Amino acid sequence: MSHFAIAIDGPAASGKSTLARKLAERLGLVMVNSGAMYRAVTWKALKEGIEPSDIPAVIGLLEKTRIECGNDRGVSTIRIDGEDPGEGLRSPDVNANVSMVSAIPEVRARLIALQRDQLTHSDVVMEGRDIGSVVFPDTPYKIYVDASEEVRAARRADMGETDSIRKRDAADSQRKSSPLIVADGAVVLDNSNHTVETGLLALLEILRKQGLDVEALRSRQL
Repeated sequence: MSHFAIAIDGPAASGKSTLARKLAERLGLVMVNSGAMYRAVTWKALKEGIEPSDIPAVIGLLEKTRIECGNDRGVSTIRIDGEDPGEGLRSPDVNANVSMVSAIPEVRARLIALQRDQLTHSDVVMEGRDIGSVVFPDTPYKIYVDASEEVRAARRADMGETDSIRKRDAADSQRKSSPLIVADGAVVLDNSNHTVETGLLALLEILRKQGLDVEALRSRQL
């Protein structure tokens, strides 16, 4: 493919989504939140009254569901059967069940194909939990954004989300299909004490060392 991907992985509330969005803005790339795709499928299953633990029912729903990915001013969008889930993606029910849905191999296969398809349209900054390890294992641009459990729990609380960081980490790391790991070649960024701006500067420096011509991308926007 003629386009490239910057892979940003990490656990919940590490700050990877904010940094990925700011990085995409700084470099003029499209930011793709892969987690929103899994949340959208979870939202759809709950909306249809399907228990996320009912794997055959979730797979059956997925097979007849139309998923459309696009972008709006440099940020990826997703519609399910023509409907935008909006704030429903962050509902407590979705928070509580998204790890279960995202562990289903058939769900991951469908959404990974959609994620890879993004490169047919544009260069991307894609964040998630298996972007560098599974979705784009050959990209040279891989960063794992981490933070202490205490910092991440406080961030979740500030967002009004009460799900357990420890349980979420265990679910993401122990699942058989595409578990959360530090991908081969990824540089770990501890984001516990960074501001958004200093975290962004740290990301840019890592990418320079990985061979990305950051200045050329920035000048392309001028």
